[in-house]
Formats: sequence, C-alpha cells, structure tokens
Amino acid sequence: MTRRRPVYTRGGDQGQTSLATGTRVSKDNALVCAYGSVDELNAYVGLLHDGLQANDAARWQTLTAALRRIQHELFRLGTEIAALPRLQAHLRSLTAADTQRLETEIDTLSAALPVLRNFILPRGQLLVSQAHVCRTVCRRAERELCALLRGEHQPRPELISYLNRLSDWFFTLARHLLHALEIAEELWTLR
Repeated sequence: MTRRRPVYTRGGDQGQTSLATGTRVSKDNALVCAYGSVDELNAYVGLLHDGLQANDAARWQTLTAALRRIQHELFRLGTEIAALPRLQAHLRSLTAADTQRLETEIDTLSAALPVLRNFILPRGQLLVSQAHVCRTVCRRAERELCALLRGEHQPRPELISYLNRLSDWFFTLARHLLHALEIAEELWTLR
C-alpha cells in the first residue's frame, strides 16, 4: 500500500514559496501575486458556473460551456505565467484568436442590450453580482500581469490582451444576465 503525501509541506510557513524554477521568493512576489490572482479568478468563474447550473442548467447551457472553456484557458494562462516549461510543452498557448473569440461572444451577448450611456451599479441579482466579481478580479490579474512587464518576467502581450477582453466579457455577461432575467440596470447617479 502506498502512503499518501500530505497536502501541507510547511515550506511556506515563513512567508516564502518556491517558483517553478526552484527559486525561493516571498509570497508577495509580483509573479506569485499575478498567478495567484488568475487562480482566484478561476475559482470565482467556477462559482459563477455553479450558480448558473443551479439556477436553470438548460437555460444557461451555452454560458456554462463558455465558463468551463474559460477555466481551462485561465489554467493555461496561469501555467505560462508561473513558467512551468514541462507543462507548457503540452498545453496550447493562448493566442490572439482566443481574444478574438471573446470579442465575438461579447458582440453576441450585447446584441439585445440597450446602449450603455451611464455607469451601472454592479448588482441586481446574485449571478449578476458574481459576474461583476469575476470582472473586478480579472482586472486585478491584468494589472498584476502588467506589473511584471517592469521586471524580469515578461508575459506575452497576448496574455494581457486576453485578460483585458475577458473582463469586458464578464461585464457584458452581467448586463446580459440582467436583461435575460428582466431586471432593470440601476444607473449610478451623482447625489
């Protein structure tokens, strides 16, 4: 009988972690923060996916399929950021075509939406709020990826474009969900 290794290693108990290269760095290292935010985003995407499934799986089938695809893409993106060459060789890298596909999906989701002339409050229904959380975590991941451009780790421009468009995708999804659920957008107003 083989003995299972525990999930914990105690290696990070002093505030450091190992990069894929074996180099020990602080857990607040810019690279660790960037792929950590991508991982956090992936978890929120899973939460949104599960919320849609629980709400009405048949109604949201196209969206849940897109969210599952996005989760795989985020794992690929995180793998590339973390510089895991042994895995990168087996994974298809994200390309401009992936960003273009997001744009096409945004156009499809936007087709029935009213023109947006004002800021809207990120709320209206739990699924909508979850889409907005995905959007804001995606923006943070994008900012952290951009911060890497100033250091030794140089992410490919396609990764930044993908995250930029993905946050737009989540914003559009939130609006699409409000529209589909027949809930009015609440505009932000100066008071």
